[in-house]
Amino acid sequence: MTLTISVLCAVALILVSWNRNRFFDSKVYFGAVQYWFRDGGMVYDWLRPGTPYGFTYPPFAGLVMSPMSVLPFPMVVVLASIGTLVTVGLLIWWLAGPLLRGLKQPLWLTFGVAFCVAMAFEPVRETLSFGQVNTLLLAVVAADLLFGVARGRWWGGVGIGLATAVKLTPGVFILYLLVTRRWRAAGTAIGATAGATVLAGALFPDQSREFWTSALWDTNRVGSLWFLSNQSERGMLARLPFDVVESKLWVVCVLATLVWWGVRVSRSPQDVVGGLALTGVLGCLISPVTWIHHCVWLIPALIRCVEAGWNGPSRRPAYLAAAAYVLMTSHLTWIYENRPYPPLAMLGSNIYVLFGLALLIWTPVGTRISTPVHEPDKIMA
Repeated sequence: MTLTISVLCAVALILVSWNRNRFFDSKVYFGAVQYWFRDGGMVYDWLRPGTPYGFTYPPFAGLVMSPMSVLPFPMVVVLASIGTLVTVGLLIWWLAGPLLRGLKQPLWLTFGVAFCVAMAFEPVRETLSFGQVNTLLLAVVAADLLFGVARGRWWGGVGIGLATAVKLTPGVFILYLLVTRRWRAAGTAIGATAGATVLAGALFPDQSREFWTSALWDTNRVGSLWFLSNQSERGMLARLPFDVVESKLWVVCVLATLVWWGVRVSRSPQDVVGGLALTGVLGCLISPVTWIHHCVWLIPALIRCVEAGWNGPSRRPAYLAAAAYVLMTSHLTWIYENRPYPPLAMLGSNIYVLFGLALLIWTPVGTRISTPVHEPDKIMA
């Protein structure tokens, strides 16, 4: 029954996805990889026809995506969609499994409902409809933290390192390992990132030189910072009339956000699930560009709030998660897509940023030890 519910949900979302964003990002990946590996062109010179958008990831990501050079595009879409569905299911099982198993209803029902709720979350819908890699990277990082770092495995940190080599934003989890004094895991993550980057540099020296000296710093490749879909602190400031001091204000906001995050995670270093939750929120807030589909990194914080509100003495974390989920999933923020933004619209156009800040402040941490993962109900003294 769970499989039936999940399949029906998946089919419906894939059909909606085709009509909404038509796997736009997968088309960019596919075209760039074809141009690179089949036509012998410089991958960072390729732009999707009629758009300013091209390949923005490090060369190692191109190496990982190189099978696209021999696969037909419909197969790429199928594999990307399956990858999103599977990784969302795994994330729900890993992070919400203890809560779902504690409910009185059959597990097939609770998991099926939770899976459909997660798939309906707008960042997940956008990830699916764009053909993005967000949930795959989140699953790799979560698996590394939960099953490697939390359990003291020798390979803990490898997943974070490889995810960072594919897309730079997961690098914030290396900072988490450093702040919580997991020196070995941090060294492993840094080594994995460096190794993958050096490998790509050895195989593709021209592409690597172009990325690290030019493409990485060209913000025009990703679009305008003020565009509504950019739900980072930088995006919010870009939508305010602070053009002259915008960059300075952003630096102040990033530093303040880092300090608050650092204090919270350093006080509960053994709560790896809480660290995953807060660090995912941090990455969304401080990145210069956080498109709405990147906000799948908020999922661990939302699940932690629901769990804490369900099992804890106060329902307030669950109310926060419910409000965040409803408003983010409602598509309400897109009402304010076209500029200028009147004062009241500043709330609506920054729903993800504002709830991200709220989650960073109020997501409970230290509520339970996260190691080992198969003992989810063990409470911290």
